Amino acid sequence: MKALTFSQFGEPEVLEYQEITLPEFGDKEVLVQMKAIGLNYADIYRRKGNYHLDGNSPYILGYEGSGIVSQSNSKIFHPGDRVAFADVPFSNAEYVVVPEEKVIPLPIDIDFEMAASLLLQGLTAQYLTTDSYRVEQGDVVLIHAASGGVGQILTQMSKFKGATVIGLSRSENKFQAILDNKADYVLKLDQKWKERIWEITNGRGVDVVYDSVGSTLSESIEVTKVRGSTVFFGMSGGDPEPINPKILGEGSKRLIGGDLWSHLESSEERIKRSGELFDMIRNGQLHIKTPVTFKLKEGWKAHKFLEGGKSQGKVLLIP
Repeated sequence: MKALTFSQFGEPEVLEYQEITLPEFGDKEVLVQMKAIGLNYADIYRRKGNYHLDGNSPYILGYEGSGIVSQSNSKIFHPGDRVAFADVPFSNAEYVVVPEEKVIPLPIDIDFEMAASLLLQGLTAQYLTTDSYRVEQGDVVLIHAASGGVGQILTQMSKFKGATVIGLSRSENKFQAILDNKADYVLKLDQKWKERIWEITNGRGVDVVYDSVGSTLSESIEVTKVRGSTVFFGMSGGDPEPINPKILGEGSKRLIGGDLWSHLESSEERIKRSGELFDMIRNGQLHIKTPVTFKLKEGWKAHKFLEGGKSQGKVLLIP
C-alpha cells in the first residue's frame, strides 16, 4: 500500500509518499480502507519532532479519518461497514488497522469527508463545553484562536447554549470567519485585548476562557471573573509560563486542564459522544465549513498550507 511517511524531522519537504507493507491486524481489530484523513496541528508538531511518535522510522503521521472496513477480526464490525475514528495512529495511509474499541460507526447520512472534518475537533469542543466547564445561558465565553477548527465549533456550541462569545485571533483577516460562527465580539490578540475584555464585561471579567495558545495563559486567568474558570487545552503559541497558585487564590479562580483522550475511555463513550455530534449536524445546530482537500501523495502541500495559516476550516488528505 501507499503511505505518507518521513524519516527525519523538519519542514514539509521531509514527507515522502512511498510503498510500504500492508499492516497486519490481530484479534478484535479491523483493516480500514481510508477515504478521508484529517490533518491537524499535532501532525505538524510530530513532523518537527515536538510531539511523541508511535512506531519506528519511516514514521507515519495521522490520528483521524474515515473509510470502509476491508477485512475484519471483529465480531462487531464487518467488511463493507462505514466507519471513522479520532485517535488511531498511522492514518496517513491507504489502509489503517483500527482496534474495535476505537471504531465509530458512520451513519449513512454522514459522509466520509464530514466525519474526518468533524470528529477530533468536534469531540474536543464537546468535552470543553460540557465537562471541563459547562457553558450555560448568560455566560460570557472567551475563545482563543476562535478562527481555528476547534475554535469555530466551540463558538457555535457556546452560542447554542445561550452564551455571549468573544473570539480572539492574531489576524484581522480571520475576523469574518469568527463572525460567521455567530461570535458576538471579535478582538485582535494585541497589546490592548485585555482592556477590551474589561470594557465589554464592564470590569467584571469573563465566566470562562478557553486557551489553546499556552503562552497567553497568565493573561487568560487575569481576565476571568471572580470564581471564573480558565481551561487550558493547547500550546499553539508556545509553553505557558509557570503559574503562581496565588493568582488563583486571590479571586477563587479555577484553572482546568483539558485533554480529549481522558474523556474517551470506552467504546460506548466514543459512540455516544460522536452520535451527539452527528445529531447536531442533522439538526442544523452545528455547521462545518467545506474542507480543503489535498491528495495524500501531495501531503507536503497540505502541511505547508495549514502551517502557513491559510486554512479557515478543516484540511483533509484523500488517498
